Amino acid sequence: MDFGMVLQTDPPARDVVRLMKDAEDAGFRYGWTFDSCVLWQEPFVIYSAILAATSSLVVGPMVTSPGTRDWSVMASTFATLNDMYGNRTVCGIGRGDSAHRVVGKPPSTLATVRDCMRVVKDLAEGRAVEMNDKTVQIPWIRNGRLEMWMAGYGPRALQTVGEHADGFILQCADPAITRWTIGAVRDAARAAGRDPGGITICVAAPAYVGDDLPHQREQLRWFGGMVGNHVADLVARYGSSGAVPRELTDYIREREGYDYSHHGKAGNPSTEFVPDEIVDRFCLLGPPSAHVERLQELAELGVNQFSLYLMHDDREATLASYGSQIIPKLTA
Repeated sequence: MDFGMVLQTDPPARDVVRLMKDAEDAGFRYGWTFDSCVLWQEPFVIYSAILAATSSLVVGPMVTSPGTRDWSVMASTFATLNDMYGNRTVCGIGRGDSAHRVVGKPPSTLATVRDCMRVVKDLAEGRAVEMNDKTVQIPWIRNGRLEMWMAGYGPRALQTVGEHADGFILQCADPAITRWTIGAVRDAARAAGRDPGGITICVAAPAYVGDDLPHQREQLRWFGGMVGNHVADLVARYGSSGAVPRELTDYIREREGYDYSHHGKAGNPSTEFVPDEIVDRFCLLGPPSAHVERLQELAELGVNQFSLYLMHDDREATLASYGSQIIPKLTA
């Protein structure tokens, strides 16, 4: 199993760069950031500094969206970073949540996500595409490479992943939900004539190493609220039973609203509806042995990478514990 770390690009950017370098030194292979340029600092500027400070870390957004950046600019940015630092970027992409909603835009359609993945990948790898009735090709790219990893929860999103994406990002570490989503992605890949084993599976969730479970739950309750934003959209589309597992939908019944000014932050008041059970299922808490046990279970389900959201009040200790006590047991 590979490991990644996910950060918000809060100022100062030098702290983001420092933590990413520490992560590489601890055995992490991927460094991800949120991508909501109104809520946080511009990640692609910071990626250049991260890549310069590290030797092999692969960096990218978790996740960007089709609606906040011109696709040709997005492709050229990835291609430029790859040309400078040796094909060390990956593009995580989704329909758009915080980056869209804080500027008054709805999430993109799945068809738009599909088209964006194709255009950005082709351009970043040096192939010609059709944009606005014009053939477009970036002329200076040589041996470019960019994988597109798509995030999603619902049946149609999982089908799009299986049919078109290089990787799948599940933002939730619940084993039952992991099993269902991986199965749906692989079924869609087979139906499309693709190799299901060729799609990288990444589970991303907060992790907090320690013994004070009540405190850890309060620090990570924000994640249930973030996932709840996407689940609310699914319930509106599919209803609360049937197409989407109850393990993913039941807990949002008490959800009343969401304030993006606290998005992804410990103590988010919009997440009081999230019960302890959801925090325990969706996140990794407790001593190192509990993390190893859950990660082994996820690996058996087919997860290739675990990326931990490091957004709580004891980041350095959790990062160090992963490097010394957890990653070695999963990569031996």
